[in-house]
Amino acid sequence: MAGQVTDSNFEAEVLNCEQPVLVDFWAPWCGPCRAIAPIIEELAQEYAGQVKIVKMNVDENPSTPSKYGIRAIPTLILFKSGQVVEQITGAVSKSSLKQMISEKAL
Repeated sequence: MAGQVTDSNFEAEVLNCEQPVLVDFWAPWCGPCRAIAPIIEELAQEYAGQVKIVKMNVDENPSTPSKYGIRAIPTLILFKSGQVVEQITGAVSKSSLKQMISEKAL
């Protein structure tokens, strides 16, 4: 299951993580966010132990999305060694996300 991160634990959970981390920036009122939520959960199970997958509610945590210039949701950012290596905005297919993970994280 995808974990939840907040502004207060983002650095520890994402930037300082040994594994690559995929962060799903979302909000409960966002239709496309809800549409890809099951895909995010499937990926969290499939990549358990290889890639950490977490979600951040942009309404409850405005600081981090602002820092990364997020203007539309869902936005998915892949971090590796604390650095942004890829970013996708919008509801994308599971195959697109798997391709991004395999090319940039593994």
